[in-house]
Amino acid sequence: MSKQQSLQGIFSKAQNLGFNPYSKSVFGQLSTCRTLANGYHPSQCSDCGHQQMQFHGCGNRHCLFCGHFGREQWVAQRQQVLLPTTYYHVVFTLPHELNGLVMGNRSLLYNLLLEASSQTLLQFGKDPKYLGAEIGITSVLHTWGQNLSFHPHVHCIVSGGGFDGNQWQNSKRVSGKFLFPVGALKIVFKAILIKGLRKLRHIIRLNNLDFEDLLSQIGRKEWNVYAKRPFGGAMGVLDYLGRYTHRIAISSSRITDVGQSTVSFNYKDYADGSKVKQMTLSHEEFLRRFEQHILPRYFVKIRHYGYLRNRGKQERIKQILASMALSERKPIPKLTVEQFMQEKYGTEIGKCPCCGEGRLVSIAVIYGPRCEPIQTVSEVRNKASPV
Repeated sequence: MSKQQSLQGIFSKAQNLGFNPYSKSVFGQLSTCRTLANGYHPSQCSDCGHQQMQFHGCGNRHCLFCGHFGREQWVAQRQQVLLPTTYYHVVFTLPHELNGLVMGNRSLLYNLLLEASSQTLLQFGKDPKYLGAEIGITSVLHTWGQNLSFHPHVHCIVSGGGFDGNQWQNSKRVSGKFLFPVGALKIVFKAILIKGLRKLRHIIRLNNLDFEDLLSQIGRKEWNVYAKRPFGGAMGVLDYLGRYTHRIAISSSRITDVGQSTVSFNYKDYADGSKVKQMTLSHEEFLRRFEQHILPRYFVKIRHYGYLRNRGKQERIKQILASMALSERKPIPKLTVEQFMQEKYGTEIGKCPCCGEGRLVSIAVIYGPRCEPIQTVSEVRNKASPV
């Protein structure tokens, strides 16, 4: 049995555990990804008549086996708004004391985390001491630690310059190591988020938590804002986008063993010099930790702020490019899966693996969940024909 099949067997167990209906539906999709229950499409070679079947992926954003092509397409589109400036990486983390409150109010407090971190950066960008202009921010919400613990934080890609409405302004900091002073970022971020919590007090589910005591605890401690050194040019930014934006709580490559009752995976222990260690969890505990990172339905985890905000973005980018004496960017065409595989990996997935000359042509699409194995092309055609 393959690793994917073993993991799908574990995901199917979630239907018998006490998860909410939406989480159960997500686990249900993951358990049938690329299986007969999810549907398939048969193809036939135009020359030799060779037939083969391709099972359909689930397309769920939490899936360990889907999303690679969509991620690459999304990253390619970011090239249109990538400017010849320095880019910085800033990470905003919520204090662990808020974990219980966040778990009971995920949409509300994830939104607050994204808004508070972006407001903090935009406020510093508009300060004449640093830029006096509107910066561009791409924010990505992550909710996990390496060991699948609950650890809500936001990764922000921040432009090292900004647009003041007329021209591009570069950072005024001499060293260029960090865009804004980290100590000041921590103070402002904490103030904005605590103010936001107070505004949401009347709609937050407290689950027996003492709200004022909780605010007092987090108000006394220093918050964690981590600013990394600048990316190594535009390609460094694109590499980051490819690795982080569509990342899920755990990738299949980190899972080393799926046993009858346990799952083992590798993780980095940052408290011990980033040493790679192995953790083994029961199936039930693995599902419990995985479920913590299922995002609320329709929740947007990648957001853009400043001059990259969606409304009027294309016109602003044109103005910025003009102020930098750069030509307007041409739209990047979307590739088919076959074109993408050819361009990225040099693999011709449309070529027949049997004769090596003909092309594989899809002859039907069979949808789940009541799919049955096919025997012949004519049988498939009969199944695909309308009654």
